[in-house]
Amino acid sequence: MKIKYWLMISYFLVMLLPVAALYFLYVTISHFDQKQDMIEFMEVNKKLIELEPVLKDPSLYQSQQKTKYKAIQKHASETVKISLFRSDGRMLFSSIEDPSSSNLNPQEVDLLYKDLNEVKKNLRTYIVKKPVFADGKLVGIYEITFGRSTWVEGVNHRSWLLFILFCGFFILIYVVVVMLLNRKFNRPLQHLRSQMTAFAKGQPVQMEIRTGKDEIGEVLTHFHQMRSQLEQTQYELSLQQKDKEFIVAALSHDLKTPLTVIQAYTEALQTENKLSEKEKQEYRTILFEKLAYMKQMLDDLAVYTALQSVQERPELVEVDGEEFFDMLLSGYEQPCKKKGIRLDVFQCVQSTYDVNVKQMMRVMDNLVANAIRHTDPGKRIWLAAIPPDTALPDWVFPPFFQEVNAWRMGGTLLIIQNQGNAIPIEMQTRIFQPFVQGEGARGTGGSSGLGLSVAKMLVEQHDGKIKLWSTAGYGTLVACWLNERKVTKNED
Repeated sequence: MKIKYWLMISYFLVMLLPVAALYFLYVTISHFDQKQDMIEFMEVNKKLIELEPVLKDPSLYQSQQKTKYKAIQKHASETVKISLFRSDGRMLFSSIEDPSSSNLNPQEVDLLYKDLNEVKKNLRTYIVKKPVFADGKLVGIYEITFGRSTWVEGVNHRSWLLFILFCGFFILIYVVVVMLLNRKFNRPLQHLRSQMTAFAKGQPVQMEIRTGKDEIGEVLTHFHQMRSQLEQTQYELSLQQKDKEFIVAALSHDLKTPLTVIQAYTEALQTENKLSEKEKQEYRTILFEKLAYMKQMLDDLAVYTALQSVQERPELVEVDGEEFFDMLLSGYEQPCKKKGIRLDVFQCVQSTYDVNVKQMMRVMDNLVANAIRHTDPGKRIWLAAIPPDTALPDWVFPPFFQEVNAWRMGGTLLIIQNQGNAIPIEMQTRIFQPFVQGEGARGTGGSSGLGLSVAKMLVEQHDGKIKLWSTAGYGTLVACWLNERKVTKNED
């Protein structure tokens, strides 16, 4: 039987049986209570018949000394209270002293005349009130209260009995269910766990397949299938490692181009005596550019490799948000001016942050360098640091505004936006993957293809996130989301 059907039936029985047992016990005890109630009512009527001849004497309802009521006091007890009232509501006698006044107010007189000649029953007492006449005139009322102490004790006893029986039945069901669950689930799961442990330790795995046609049997079957798949995955990982090695080899090959240029221009500077000073200066400039490009490629590769192999979190320090972001957004005026790009900076952060300053500077350098590289002269670049409670600047490209505003909720936003050619939609989902570059970018001396990947990994190590938007006619926006520093109570 499938486990889901077994559980459905089991749950139904577990829910139904206690209710059925409780109903059976309740009906049984209620039937017994009805019998006891009838017996008690007959006993009350018997006592009432014995008392009525005594209490109907009209002389008892005249003002007189209490000694005259000694005969009535003999008929009273702890469970039988007798009270005599005059027709005007004045209490003449009570077998149990009442601390309240013997004179009843008008409302109480009305209550005294209510329910005459009726037996009023409640949980703890029977109350009987009857009038007494003399010569056709009402002279008084007697009230008899029969205590139901035996009944109350019986109800309490039967309630406890009901509770104990129900608890015992519930415990019995619980024990039976535990035994069935142990047989149905625990034993097979322990067997599965032992096989998984053996597999994790590299030990031989028993190929025994559970004969039952339930979900656990299917899990065992899938486990062995998973084991085969993991072995296949390990083989594929080895292939991926070879692919990475190939990428590194390809990246190393890319270094040959600037090295060749460096060698050629260096030889020219050393051997060519006919070079003018202007040509020599141009050659030196080209050499420095190629060296800087090679250094960037090697740095990106080293950082990417380190981030891939090290799982430890970076060492974070507390920084003042205003000073940190002022520093982070500065220093890009000259590169933009050199290329003829207009740079706008917006910064209004005040909070404190836990960051690795060096890593965040690398993130910003990679993103801004990428923006400058893909922005034509005469265009604009915007840089901004915006806290959660500040509205987005109006220069954010309209196609992205609403989506960026929803994405930024709860964190500080670092924006790098530039005017330029749009990134194809199919590439936007892969742009942060290593060695993914726009068409024609590779080999132009612009980027190693690791800058955005490194930026993404560094931002995520700060518990942040990064996203890119790009559309034709506007340009590209890259946003980094960072959390403000959490202040503990000890720091308040």
